[in-house]
Amino acid sequence: MVLLLAACSKSNFLDKKPSMDIVVAKTLTDFNNLLENTTIIRRTGSLAQMSADDYIIPDFAVWQGLSNNMQRNSYIWAKDIYGGDNGILDWNALYTSVFYANAVLDGLESAAEKSTAQGQYLKGWALFVRAYAFYDLTRNFCKAYDAGTAATDLGIPLRSTSAIEHIAQRATLQESYDRILGDLKLAETLLPAERPSANLNRPSKIAVDALMARIYLDMRNYSLAETYADKCLGRYSTLIDYNTVSPTAAVPFSTTNDELIYNTHQIPYNAEITGALPSLAAKISPELLGLYDKDDLRLPIYFAFTAATNSYSIKSGYYGAGLYPFTGLATDEVYLIKAECLARRNEPDLAMERLNSLLIRRFPNTAAKPYQPLVATSSLDALDKILLERRKELVWRGIRWHDLKRLNKEGANITLSRTLNGVVYTLPPNDPRWVFPIPDEEISESGIRQNIR
Repeated sequence: MVLLLAACSKSNFLDKKPSMDIVVAKTLTDFNNLLENTTIIRRTGSLAQMSADDYIIPDFAVWQGLSNNMQRNSYIWAKDIYGGDNGILDWNALYTSVFYANAVLDGLESAAEKSTAQGQYLKGWALFVRAYAFYDLTRNFCKAYDAGTAATDLGIPLRSTSAIEHIAQRATLQESYDRILGDLKLAETLLPAERPSANLNRPSKIAVDALMARIYLDMRNYSLAETYADKCLGRYSTLIDYNTVSPTAAVPFSTTNDELIYNTHQIPYNAEITGALPSLAAKISPELLGLYDKDDLRLPIYFAFTAATNSYSIKSGYYGAGLYPFTGLATDEVYLIKAECLARRNEPDLAMERLNSLLIRRFPNTAAKPYQPLVATSSLDALDKILLERRKELVWRGIRWHDLKRLNKEGANITLSRTLNGVVYTLPPNDPRWVFPIPDEEISESGIRQNIR
């Protein structure tokens, strides 16, 4: 984690060894520069995308030739994912973000200007960054949330200080979620209400509400998920009409497109599977492609067809020209959260109305070919349709894996399966391998408890 800090270039003090005894961030400008370091802060893990069922690797030789064990083993859900690989950014990069956030929070405690509007804004920003990182760590390295067992299930180390000599043991899962939600609720009181349209690495109240809606959905607290979805959409609800997006563009979206709420992307690693290039190993699953209607504008906008291999690969997503997937917050996800929550509380007509308000912007809608709204015969039918659209809309954003964990807790009984070189690999619902192992070097250095695989 210490070595990673060398990537920062915003201020001279950031190139120093991160010991608060050697150099101390003191001014609001220093704190702002720490939080603006998007090389460090604006990242989430890659394991969830590599382990999900959105893609296949059709050639055994290609799978063998992947550049690290983590990519090969994630594809077949091996018990030992890392296979001796070190420097696992899915863990290290997120705790580096936590370190930066804690450095700001610690520094603000003694700053003369901490009570100014800028000081309070920076505090809210740092709290959001810490909560965002803690949440990504929790959803990857912990079991799916279950209110009945969360008080005893293992959570994550909740580092609350920038003192690098401090070792935190794993909290419970309930304590982990309590800290995440507590940080976000305080952050919401300190952050601006407006969407920072040109600086989407900066959070706002809108971002807090969108993240809270996502978290409560993962927790299967659908009432509160709907509450925060409503709050978010009440503040910002813009959707893009995909009829205005070029289906042939290699980069269909910009990094500041109108649906974005908060910009993060996957760690810059494991690109052979998760990267947005037709030449890379991962090809979109034919099963997934078959879910899209031939008129669905998302099909040519999201995916690139390669005639030579008769296969589809992922295009650059909401992160613009970036190689790595967008994993941040956007309004389309919030619409889907709202629709799902309506279906779950037995409001199928309202649920479909909300879903159609999204889909009308994903299909041709002209006088000659008007959009035909989806209808549902029951709440269960509405839920099935919404979950299907959720998969198609939020593809390649690191969300599918967590949806599967959540839905299997709901009794969906979804088993994943892949065939490689004639060998069938399966992952049954609620198997221990749905929880990623903590990197071995972290276990050996800190002594924290490892996950059962």
